[in-house]
Amino acid sequence: MSQGLKITASSSALGADIEGVDLRRPLDAAAIAQLKAAWRDHLILRFRGQSLTDDELVALSRQFGELDPIPPLSASKRLPGEAGNYVITISNVIENGETIGELGDGEAMWHQDMTYIENPPAGAFLYALEVPPEGGDTHFCNLYRAYETLPEATRQRIAGLSCIHDITLDSSGRPRKGHTPTTDPRQAKGPAHPLVREHPHSGRKHLFLGRRPFAYIPGLSLEESEDLLDQLWGQLDNDANCWTQQWQAGDLILWDNRCTTHRRDAFDSQSRRVMHRTQLAASA
Repeated sequence: MSQGLKITASSSALGADIEGVDLRRPLDAAAIAQLKAAWRDHLILRFRGQSLTDDELVALSRQFGELDPIPPLSASKRLPGEAGNYVITISNVIENGETIGELGDGEAMWHQDMTYIENPPAGAFLYALEVPPEGGDTHFCNLYRAYETLPEATRQRIAGLSCIHDITLDSSGRPRKGHTPTTDPRQAKGPAHPLVREHPHSGRKHLFLGRRPFAYIPGLSLEESEDLLDQLWGQLDNDANCWTQQWQAGDLILWDNRCTTHRRDAFDSQSRRVMHRTQLAASA
């Protein structure tokens, strides 16, 4: 173990708090290896009390893998310098009549990030700069557990099945620019991903769900698809599979986008919430 580095599980389901590491400086090989192992085992890492510039956030993120550039559909206002290529702002703040970030102040439904593309990101860092006095909590669910606690008959049924991940809506339920939502999930536009995937590092099987609206399982009738998907998403209501992040300014979270899903509570629109986010490429 790297000297001073402390890893403490946040819950029995997922998550770990990391202490004793200065994220403003490059990490040595031993610390990176230990943190990557903790990320694999706990799925979410939380670093509290951080004070990072955007360039430092980018440099830290790169130590965990290749970064994806800001997605073309992003509504985030570009930051200056190199960070403008990689850092997305998640915020409800409006400046000069325009939002500076994405997702506003409403509830964000259960989702995995960008599963509407063929190769979704492996994970993401999210750094809290400003947080509301209440609300805006982020809930995470362990998709290993969600899969492993399904009835055996259901696990057998979904083996080999895929699901269409609709591209038309974002996580707040708003239509994406240039896309019109369908009223029939069978007409959903987006890639088909297996319902069950094997994590490239742990080798464990997990559900891969994306977003619920307009999801569809090819080969099933619409009624069969809806019933089966409702059962799978019902696994996310099991508190034993979940953990809640109550944000403080200076919190930095790293989550695995492959084997976790997350949602966000709404908060007062008059409160400011400003978060900066980087995205790890699928190869991480």
